[in-house]
Amino acid sequence: MASWNSIYLEVTYEVFGWIAFFSWSFSFYPQVILNYRRKSVVGLNFDFLVLNMTKHSSYLIYNAAMFFSPTIQRQYHEKYGFQEMIPVAANDVAFSAHAVALTAFTLFQVLIYERGNQKVSKTCTAITTAVLASAVVCLIIAWPKHSWLWLISMFNTIQVIMTAIKYIPQAIMNFRRKSTVGWSIGNIILDLLGGILNFGQMGVQSIDQDTLVNFYGNIGKTLLSLEVVFFDLLFIFQHYVLYPAYKEGRNQTIMQESVTPLIKSPEEPQSTNV
Repeated sequence: MASWNSIYLEVTYEVFGWIAFFSWSFSFYPQVILNYRRKSVVGLNFDFLVLNMTKHSSYLIYNAAMFFSPTIQRQYHEKYGFQEMIPVAANDVAFSAHAVALTAFTLFQVLIYERGNQKVSKTCTAITTAVLASAVVCLIIAWPKHSWLWLISMFNTIQVIMTAIKYIPQAIMNFRRKSTVGWSIGNIILDLLGGILNFGQMGVQSIDQDTLVNFYGNIGKTLLSLEVVFFDLLFIFQHYVLYPAYKEGRNQTIMQESVTPLIKSPEEPQSTNV
C-alpha cells in the first residue's frame, strides 16, 4: 500500500484539501444569505439548482464509495497498481455531503420565496431524467460481475458532464438580462479558490508519488477543477466587465422583474434554457 514520501508534502496536501473544502463549502452560503435577505430567488436559475443537485449527488456516490469501500479500493489497486494511493481524500467526501445538503436547502428556498414566473425548463427535466435512467442502466450492467469501480466511475463521469451543463443556464440568463444581480459573486470567488486548490492538491500528491496516475485515475476530479476555473472566470468577467452593477438604474430594473418574468410562458415566443 502506498504511503507518503515527504511529510511536508503530505501536510501541504491536507492543507490544500481542507482549504478547498471550506472555500467550496462556504461558496454556497452567499447565495443562501442573498436569497434570505431579498426574500426572493429571482435571478437565480432553477435549472442550475436542479442540475447542481444531480451533479453533487453523483459526486457524493463516487467519493463516499471510493473512500469507504475496501472492495472498490482493491479494484482500483488491481487496475492502477497496489503502490498507488487512492485518489479521494476525506475532504472530498465532506465537501460532497455538504454540497448535497446546501443545494437541497437552496431548493427549499425556491419553494418559500418570491420567484416570479421562473420555473425549471423542459430541457433541464429531460436531462435530469436521462441521467437518472443512465445511472439505473449502469447499475444493472455492473451488478452481475460486481464491477463497482466501473460503476462509480460512471457516476464520476456524470458529475463531470453535469458540472459543464449546470453553469450554462446561469451564464445565458446573465447574458439575456444583461445583469448579474441576484447571482452572488461571493459564491463564484470562493468556488474559484476551491477549484484552484483542488487541482493543486492533486499536483502535490503527484509530485510526492512521482506519478500522474492520480490525475487520470480520478479524471473526474481533474476535469471538475478545470471546469470550475473556466466557468468562474467567465462569471467574474460578466459581473465586473460586461454587466457591472454600479450603473444607475440597474437595481431598479431588477426590482421590476417580479412583474416581468424571466422565463416567459410557453405561448410567448422565447427559447427554452439550455
